[in-house]
Amino acid sequence: MAGSSRRLSPTIRESGRGLAPAVIASSLLAATGGWAALSYTVFARALDMRSGVATSPQTRIPSGVGRDAAEEADAIDWFVASRQPVTVRSDDRLLLHGWLLDPDHAAPKAHLYAICCHGHGSEPEAVAKYARRFARMGFTVLLPASRGHELSEGRYVGMGWLERRDLMRWISLIVASDPQARILLQGISMGAATVMMTVGEPDLPRNVVAAIEECGYTSVWDALMSGAAMQGKLPRWMFAPLFAGVGLMARWRAGYGLHEASCLRQLRHTTVPMMFIQGSEDEFVPVRAMEANYEACSSIDREKLLVVGAGHAMCAGTDPARYWKRVGGFVTRVFDL
Repeated sequence: MAGSSRRLSPTIRESGRGLAPAVIASSLLAATGGWAALSYTVFARALDMRSGVATSPQTRIPSGVGRDAAEEADAIDWFVASRQPVTVRSDDRLLLHGWLLDPDHAAPKAHLYAICCHGHGSEPEAVAKYARRFARMGFTVLLPASRGHELSEGRYVGMGWLERRDLMRWISLIVASDPQARILLQGISMGAATVMMTVGEPDLPRNVVAAIEECGYTSVWDALMSGAAMQGKLPRWMFAPLFAGVGLMARWRAGYGLHEASCLRQLRHTTVPMMFIQGSEDEFVPVRAMEANYEACSSIDREKLLVVGAGHAMCAGTDPARYWKRVGGFVTRVFDL
């Protein structure tokens, strides 16, 4: 028996040597498959509006919970009763929908327009309270629905990058109807990123006079990484492999890269007056994002406002008096109202 055992030992050893690479390869394949599956799931939830699982609680604007809840409810009623539909075609031929609202002012100045951009997973109605304020200052206000949102066509969300060219189409629509138009851009969260990415476009019309962004991130990569780290209470580096996979999905399916979609890069090319607003208790976009965007902005006319105690997209609702004093002052000064 002992001799028989010794004769079988080389076979067993050879089998073991052949099995080890197979086990390693299988483990790597399983890990790669798991990484790819998780990356696709995150991509589908964050950027694919037709996936059936798309969700973005981090960028939806809370409704009816701020100190301005009564004003917000009144603004929504006004929006629903007064809105007029308008459409435009995107560069990639999507039919985009929006809502136009006349000035709510006894004697508005001519040629004043404001475009208010909503956040990811939201809709134009969510920014009605901002639109109402600008309408009362004498602006005709346009509330576009971002691609893949409300009535607008589109499947993939650009987190501001694809939407910047859509916003350029809306600006062109206004300028075509009123060559003397003076335009204010305003956005919340993804809408803020859209605004910041748009003001750096080389073909931005001179009709765009000023821009206001609230709780906008520095880039899509940073937004996803920071949001995951802040919510998961884990170091950012732990999420890098996951979002590298999401980035590959975005490049393949939506045609853009997460690093490419950068507010910082675009802000280095803008000259329009800018106002940057951020809540100190934002649980998805850190205060450092506003500071970085402010420092990157090449405009010589720029302001920043930090609202103490405000969460994500809750600056106006947390301290409405201070918020609108600063925003109103900025708009009044730049547009000479």
